[in-house]
Amino acid sequence: MKNKYLLYSALFLLSMSSCEDKLDADRYFGDRMTIEKVFADRDYSERWLSDAYSHLIGVNADVSSKGFTMYCFADDMYFGDRDDKYKKWKNGEYDEGWEQGPWGECYTGIYQASVFIHNIDRNTKFTEEERADYKAQARFVRAYYYWLLLRKYGPIPIMPDEGMDFTQEYEDLAVARSSYDEVANFIASEMQIAAKDLPLERGPLAIARPTRGAALAARAKVLLYAASPINNPHPSDTEKFSDMVNFDGKHLIAQEYDETKWARAAAAALDVMELPGNQANGKRYDLYHLGRRTSGSVGYPVTIEPYKDGDFSEHTWPDGWQDIDPFESYRSLFDGEVSASDNYELIFTRGQNQSSEGVDIMVVHQLPTSATGWNTHGLTQKMCDAYYMNDGSDCPGKDLEIGGANGTVRETGFVDETNQENYPELGEHRIGVSLQYVQREPRFYASVAYNGSTWFLLNESNDANRNQQVFYYRGMGNGYNNNNAFWLRTGIGVKKFVHPYDTHENRDMGRIRRKAEPAIRYAEILLIYAEALNELDGSHNIESWDGSKTYTIKRDINEMKKGIRPIRCRAGIPDYTAAEYASKDLFREKIKRERMIELMGEGHRYYDLRRWKDAEKEESQPIYGCNTLMTEQYKDLFHIPVVVPSLPTNFSRKMYFWPISHSELKRNRLLTQNPGWTYND
Repeated sequence: MKNKYLLYSALFLLSMSSCEDKLDADRYFGDRMTIEKVFADRDYSERWLSDAYSHLIGVNADVSSKGFTMYCFADDMYFGDRDDKYKKWKNGEYDEGWEQGPWGECYTGIYQASVFIHNIDRNTKFTEEERADYKAQARFVRAYYYWLLLRKYGPIPIMPDEGMDFTQEYEDLAVARSSYDEVANFIASEMQIAAKDLPLERGPLAIARPTRGAALAARAKVLLYAASPINNPHPSDTEKFSDMVNFDGKHLIAQEYDETKWARAAAAALDVMELPGNQANGKRYDLYHLGRRTSGSVGYPVTIEPYKDGDFSEHTWPDGWQDIDPFESYRSLFDGEVSASDNYELIFTRGQNQSSEGVDIMVVHQLPTSATGWNTHGLTQKMCDAYYMNDGSDCPGKDLEIGGANGTVRETGFVDETNQENYPELGEHRIGVSLQYVQREPRFYASVAYNGSTWFLLNESNDANRNQQVFYYRGMGNGYNNNNAFWLRTGIGVKKFVHPYDTHENRDMGRIRRKAEPAIRYAEILLIYAEALNELDGSHNIESWDGSKTYTIKRDINEMKKGIRPIRCRAGIPDYTAAEYASKDLFREKIKRERMIELMGEGHRYYDLRRWKDAEKEESQPIYGCNTLMTEQYKDLFHIPVVVPSLPTNFSRKMYFWPISHSELKRNRLLTQNPGWTYND
């Protein structure tokens, strides 16, 4: 059995990328005891599994600040500090050696999980049920690492599960890239196997460990990507990545359209939706929602009555919004108000297990300078425009500057003493707010730090520093200043993830509410279901994950509504029109926009644009924002969008997939490079 350990070590050499110093468990156990002894001991076995988990955090986080992952920033969000890094990234000026940490971390985790899977059954210190659960956790973790690699690099090598003969010559220890479909199907299969032995729920102390729902939800994500245009081109598509091949000429990206991929993705989402549980609907998950607030306090305002649409406005949840607070329901999902264990929308999370660049640090970069925040994470004008008005219509002048004119122009004027009673959604501090920011949907006010918005900062020690109205005009403390590098380049900040009590006074992280990372939540599953159904022309019979039933999957508007109506209802805005449901093209555009809004800041947009093959258009458009060079004296000019020169945009074909490092190409002779990137010779 010592030889078997060496077999895995030889296999692992293929995927090492200057990460030898991170193999703490490998070094510890390899130096001090045989694999037999490790898996004869309960504590050592658990430590091995813990090490397999440990590579999920840091650079492999789904949601974090840019120090860990820049992929939470696309055409929606930007970071305004670390300018050189931002420009290098957005201009595609990075090279094959840049930001390669995830490759080594993922394959390290894959190795650790594989050893665990193949050896845990020998440990008699665990019950049979415990061994099955632990093995399923390791299988989930291993598959999730493959998912993270697939999402970033495209097709990648799948390491042989049985190991490799370590007596072979080094140059023979090579594994070619599997195709996108092969990797996606492998991940989906592994998640399906893991789901059988994972529990439906875990206690508060094990919230970061996967459940059955987490495995099935990750499976749905993977199948959605495999069905998307990046790997499922229509015959009319001119871009099929036909040059992404192995050395033997094997295509790594599908070259023909297959509608059944969409049906499989829809069925996988339905598997999650159908999981039994104790929610009011009898299911495991629901969209998180809170009751109406009839009396308010600072930071917790009275519920603003949503638009009277004659539909949602006439019913209680889940059929309407009569008895819920859309603003607070959405805000508290992310700001730490509700614990991960009490959040029945959260399907998979790393919990609060982040380090120096996690969600809490992301909030520090969002907070204004008046709260000792870095004041550098902001939103683009495009993202600001994406949010609906409270009646579900577009904001006047939406995307006017980038060619998306809908026949309207932007609002002018400001809230003043004569009209302030018309805009209770702005809260206590309304005077001076541009009319471009009034009467928007609740998610806007939970997410957007517009000019003149209120930051509550209730943990500030000085009463005078709480409940601030913050403006971003030039010369003001939070606006552009010649001597200050920390200001919002667009004059539009980010409120999402910020709790009413959050502040960074005296650089004290203890004044920021801890937040659980939202890696996968139920809203995403509903959106997957609706998106996948929309793409179907035919009817498909797909077995459920456990084979207990067969779904008939087709483009059924009533089924599509199951994915969209709950999200629109919780958001406090009307449902789509009959015409939008009826048209595949219109509905596709609505779904893309819904994902942009609902999932903003959660690490989706960057990859969504790539899987849809929309990045070439959307990420090449100039970034617009407020004219931050204007002082309050010229506030009309401040609110006329202008191109932000310090936020460059560029996109080339090679940026669809991240480059593979030269060191990995040299190490693995069967590994081919992604299109547009270079080899090391």
